Amino acid sequence: MASRGELLKLVEDAYKRPSNQVPQFEIGDYVEVHQKILEGQKERIQVFAGTVIARRGSGLSETFTVRRIVQGEGVERTFPVHSPRIAKVVVKRHGRVRRAKLYYLRERIGKATKLRERQETGGKSAETESKSPEGAAT
Repeated sequence: MASRGELLKLVEDAYKRPSNQVPQFEIGDYVEVHQKILEGQKERIQVFAGTVIARRGSGLSETFTVRRIVQGEGVERTFPVHSPRIAKVVVKRHGRVRRAKLYYLRERIGKATKLRERQETGGKSAETESKSPEGAAT
C-alpha cells in the first residue's frame, strides 16, 4: 500500500506543467506574465508586467509575486507557477539582487526601485555576437 505522501505526489504530478513548460526566471527579473482571461464565451490574454519580488513554495503550490507601479501606486499580484491560466512568462530583463525576497522595494519610489542588470555568463560571448559573418558587407 502506498503512503499518503506517495499518493499526494501522484495526484500533484497529474496537474503539474511539464518541466519544459515551467517558466525559468529568478527574483529581481522584470517579467511579462501572459494570463488567460475568460469573459463570457471569449478568452483573451492579459499581460501583467513587473519585477518578481518573491517566489515561495514548492511543487504544485509554488507561487511567485510580481510588483509594478501603476499611476504612482504599487500593485502586486501573486501567480501560481503551475496554473493553467498562465499562458507564458516572458523574461524581459535580468535583475542583479542579493536577497531572496525584495519586499524592501515596497517602500521605494521612482528611480529607487530600479535594479542593476545581471550580466549573463554562459552561452555566447559578446564578442561572438557582434562579429559579422566573413565576407558580408557591413
